[in-house]
Amino acid sequence: MLRVVSWNINGIRSPLQGLACQEPSNCPTALRRVLEELDADIVCLQETKVTRDVLTEPLAIIEGYNSYFSFSRSRSGYSGVATFCKDSATPVAAEEGLSGVFATLNGDIGCYGNTDEFTQEELRALDSEGRALLTQHKIRTLEGKEKTLTLINVYCPHADPGKPERLTFKMRFYRLLQIRAEALLAAGSHVIILGDLNTAHRPIDHCDASSLECFEEDPGRKWMDGLLSNPGNEAGPHMGLFMDSYRYLHPKQQRAFTCWSVVSGARHLNYGSRLDYVLGDRALVIDTFQASFLLPEVMGSDHCPVGAVLNVSCVPAKQCPALCTRFLPEFAGTQLKILRFLVPLEQEPVREQPVLQPSHQIQAQRQPSKARMHLTRPRKSQGGPKRNQKNLMSYFQPSSNLSQTSVVELSTLPLVGSLITPKTVEEVATATVVEEKNKVLESKDEKEERTAFWKSMLSGPSPMPLCGGHREPCVMRTVKKAGPNFGRHFYMCARPRGPPSDPSSRCNFFLWSRPS
Repeated sequence: MLRVVSWNINGIRSPLQGLACQEPSNCPTALRRVLEELDADIVCLQETKVTRDVLTEPLAIIEGYNSYFSFSRSRSGYSGVATFCKDSATPVAAEEGLSGVFATLNGDIGCYGNTDEFTQEELRALDSEGRALLTQHKIRTLEGKEKTLTLINVYCPHADPGKPERLTFKMRFYRLLQIRAEALLAAGSHVIILGDLNTAHRPIDHCDASSLECFEEDPGRKWMDGLLSNPGNEAGPHMGLFMDSYRYLHPKQQRAFTCWSVVSGARHLNYGSRLDYVLGDRALVIDTFQASFLLPEVMGSDHCPVGAVLNVSCVPAKQCPALCTRFLPEFAGTQLKILRFLVPLEQEPVREQPVLQPSHQIQAQRQPSKARMHLTRPRKSQGGPKRNQKNLMSYFQPSSNLSQTSVVELSTLPLVGSLITPKTVEEVATATVVEEKNKVLESKDEKEERTAFWKSMLSGPSPMPLCGGHREPCVMRTVKKAGPNFGRHFYMCARPRGPPSDPSSRCNFFLWSRPS
């Protein structure tokens, strides 16, 4: 069996508190524990938000796995995908990007299709955000036949309503993805497209599709209509070359969501959408897919993992492709670090062989060495007093003259015990207790006075208004959308977002906050 899992991790360096992982995210074993909990032969991660200059060895080199990264070249801490393969599923080839502009001709996959409709600048821009990573594997079917399987790990762009150019970028990325996948399929390889496609395909995949205008007319959904066939494999208008494995095995499963809004707390009531998929070519899904699943119980991101189980076995390659992170100079041990130049290296002293020389030459050679030794020796103190630098504490110490005279004078003074009456142990203890009580009372009085003063000066925050639906304290939010109200504060119901028919979900209460 071959188990593949995809997860938009929303930052590979972020805390991974969702899994049974007690270590912090910067612990060397944190990511390994994540991979062990997901228990997959191939794990594809999206939105890693890491670039090569900040990639650390604990994230790149995991024992028992070989990893492959695609970084964003346009922005730091943005986008990025990574694929981790067990050593038993080592790929025969790996490649970054869909267009081939970053291909190195060493262990690449090839089969790019006809991309004449794109300019070279457009192809480079589409692949510069680190959104696609391909690994090619050898698989063996139950009949013993060996075939080629190519996995395309993708993080498709999000179309911001306020930026129409991003919708164009998203649709061009979709087009390039389809050209590459169909070219690989035409070359004889089975193909799996898995990752965050950033589109809820059908109304069943969205929590509130009825409230969205022209849901079916969305360009992303139309593209998926052309890419995918019907779940039931019936003849119909959607006869694409690929199939949605989850809808093929669970065609009527309701509320099967993979992404939720963190700000509104929508995950508590499962009010989200299905944006993450495991797509496969028709023959592969029908013949080999045994299961397709979601893992909503896994926390740590605004997405949950999705995966599938194939009734095939993987034939590992003898050597990892050149794109593997263990071959990067910073992890292969060939790059010198700057600390090596700052730390002195221990070297054995060089021993010179004795050479017979005349005695007068030996004496002449010894004279400079003695002179050097005299320079390094501290000079002996002369008969006069030392003139050392004084420190601050020397001014608070009694001088030696006063100490000698005080000893003489003290001998003629009467004893202190004859002038002061000694106190008993009970009196000393009582005095100590009284003194401590007085100190506590004084500090308490001072604290109360300060508290009363500041309370009189500061009235404190005003109480939150109550929402109209539940009569519960509201929560304050800030408008972040560009416009005339940008930066203004408002109150809304504090409950998580959910279906309008659910009384436990958020009500429609809204109130602008008065400016202070």
